[in-house]
Amino acid sequence: VQLQASGGGLVQAGGSLRLSCAASGRTFSSYGMGWFRQAPGKEREFVGIITQGGYTTYNADSVKGRFTISRDNGKNTAYLQMSSLKPEDTAVYFCAVHSSGSFASTLSYKYWGQGTQVTVSS
Repeated sequence: VQLQASGGGLVQAGGSLRLSCAASGRTFSSYGMGWFRQAPGKEREFVGIITQGGYTTYNADSVKGRFTISRDNGKNTAYLQMSSLKPEDTAVYFCAVHSSGSFASTLSYKYWGQGTQVTVSS
């Protein structure tokens, strides 16, 4: 499986961005798709996940009520809609295929995209 994340960029605080994660292969609908982010000098942080069945859960502490994950199985693509962006949301954002285990652990994911940079200016 190959993942291609896109949609990052520079945005002012309070603005919105939608990230996309396009996956190769014919079994996209069977994957749980997670999103993580990594700021300079920090560990990779769980943002949220959408399961095969469309269930979503988020890192409530950091993105509660501001980020929404969705998927379009017909397009083999997952999305991360981000609104009310803050400077602390600045990071490289990664999508990944969930394998097993805790949604919040990077060890639970087996395929990763290359990441897309999101920069939020104050």
